[in-house]
Amino acid sequence: MAASSLALKTAVRLPARRFASHFTYQPSVAPASLGAERTKMNLCQAVNNAMDIAMGTDQSALVFGEDVAFGGVFRCTVGLQDKYGKDRVFNTPLCEQGIAGFAIGVATIGSTAIAEIQFGDYIFPAYDQIVNEAAKYRYRSGGLFSCGGLTIRATCGAVGHGALYHSQSPEANFTHTPGLKIVVPRGPIQAKGLLLSCIRDPDPCIFLEPKVLYRQAVEEVPSGDYSIPIGKAEVLKTGKDVSIVAWGTQVHVVSEAAKLAEEKLGVSVEVIDLQSIQPWDEDCVAESVTKTGRLIISHEAPLNSGFGAEIASTIQKRCFLSLESPIERVCGWDTPFPHVYEPFYLPTVWRVFDAIKKTVKY
Repeated sequence: MAASSLALKTAVRLPARRFASHFTYQPSVAPASLGAERTKMNLCQAVNNAMDIAMGTDQSALVFGEDVAFGGVFRCTVGLQDKYGKDRVFNTPLCEQGIAGFAIGVATIGSTAIAEIQFGDYIFPAYDQIVNEAAKYRYRSGGLFSCGGLTIRATCGAVGHGALYHSQSPEANFTHTPGLKIVVPRGPIQAKGLLLSCIRDPDPCIFLEPKVLYRQAVEEVPSGDYSIPIGKAEVLKTGKDVSIVAWGTQVHVVSEAAKLAEEKLGVSVEVIDLQSIQPWDEDCVAESVTKTGRLIISHEAPLNSGFGAEIASTIQKRCFLSLESPIERVCGWDTPFPHVYEPFYLPTVWRVFDAIKKTVKY
């Protein structure tokens, strides 16, 4: 059962100045192929714009979840009910299992379901519906039925003082389930294009939005309808000595560490944003590691059984003869997410920098 709206609003009043200082946001530039017209948007507005386009081009698309009718706790659905009506944008009871179950029903009759789970931490009551029903629907029906057209949006990651119930990154819990796609954008351009891809994908998708980037991430976003392929990583910076892989907020942390390593150590670092972690772009990472001989993986989720372990295992097998040092992981600690000690829990620029030093000196 989710917390009340009042409690949620209190939970997201974050000390932005103090918290934002743990990384510097690295804005992206949209390629010309996505259109010449641009609109300045933060990540929250980009998500809203993607849903607006999806609903405008697909009359069967529905948006629903806790508090979405008035715009949602994070304001990602502002104006959608006014534009599309109460039959297409509406609130649900505070019951995540029910939200996911209803979304599955909507998708299986051929409509497009865009369901919101307010915090990734609240997605676990819906776990059974997502992994045992949505992910397996096509398989168990022999292809007669499908949950394509089902997208579950949820926030993820540290938020400033969210503590143990408002700061988790649950992506690895779902990567163990065949039939699901899991996507995490690093900024507004990616958020819009990847969310539109998820909404239109033939498989059920979980779209995790780093909540600390909702206002902090601002870019010139292509105004039109565009998509970014699911399963394709993006090389943000080329390098020859070390490869670093991350997703979501952590992309900006490792980018800053890479810049610092070049200035202080003279180390050339290649930075890769995985973008989607199921499926993930094995070829892109393997090609990079074959060139650099070293790999660092960083994510906010705990180290133990985090998705970084899957990447490390795969790359160790594919690039064994190219590796010059053990694969390093810089992640959250194996503890419940703390409150006042959040700055010590997060994989910071300096922790990534130390990992770079360690791997090049091995």
